[in-house]
Amino acid sequence: MLRVVVDPEVPADVADLMRRNGPLLSRYRTGWNPEPSGPRVPAAALIPLGVLTVLTLLVTVLAGASGLFLAALCTVYLMVLACVHLARKPLPADSVERVLYRHSRLYQGRFLVLEDFDVPSRALLGRVQQAIDRVMGSRVNALGMLDSVRNSVMLPAEEWEIARLLTKLSALRARHRHLARGGRTPEVAAAMAPLERALAASEAAVVARVEALERYARHVARADRALASRGQIEALLAHLPEYEQLVAETGAARFSAPEIGTLSEDAARLQQALRDSVRSAHEAFRYLEG
Repeated sequence: MLRVVVDPEVPADVADLMRRNGPLLSRYRTGWNPEPSGPRVPAAALIPLGVLTVLTLLVTVLAGASGLFLAALCTVYLMVLACVHLARKPLPADSVERVLYRHSRLYQGRFLVLEDFDVPSRALLGRVQQAIDRVMGSRVNALGMLDSVRNSVMLPAEEWEIARLLTKLSALRARHRHLARGGRTPEVAAAMAPLERALAASEAAVVARVEALERYARHVARADRALASRGQIEALLAHLPEYEQLVAETGAARFSAPEIGTLSEDAARLQQALRDSVRSAHEAFRYLEG
């Protein structure tokens, strides 16, 4: 499920609220407004109408069938007014719907929802968000081995920039399809060819940025695996004296596997692999900055 993409300049608490409520933001795009749109009929106005209805009914009883129509009309009017009053009861001022609506108006143009992207763009945005999630959720990032501060600043900025470009591509592709809908004469095809090449080149450039982000995420994943493997080898090394003592006490030295003695070498190799993975991740990150 794609999340709302928010300009990094939007305050963090507002951005979090927007990301948690994508469907509501989409409803606002269709014109739904949770704010009260006009003066409401006060509840007190229903009291005299109720009294009038009762009096009308009494008149009907006293005057016979001649007042039946008026009584029925007043009763129906009262019921409709009551329903309108209840239906227009506003949401609390601090409700999520109204707070988010006000933010959506204030930060209009600084967030992007699902409807802003066509199908190909949604697929690319999904890849971007998955790559970012893998990086931000990694252990090496949590331990500060990747410069988590820079990640928390640069990655949302990259997500926003790629998403912004994807919305432009989506809009231009839709317009291009619309213009070509009526068929193409050779003259029209010749005129549209440069535009199609421009679209293809732009899309390729965006795809390259997405792939660079995915390469960074793969380097981070390798660093995470190296970190986990190093931890396992170090745990084995901690228990190595117990194994050596058991072998000595049982006189089974001739059966001990020579690989036991290479655990330290394995740990050293994994430590180097971790350093290499982290260095590669840093290099991939610098490519993103460029």
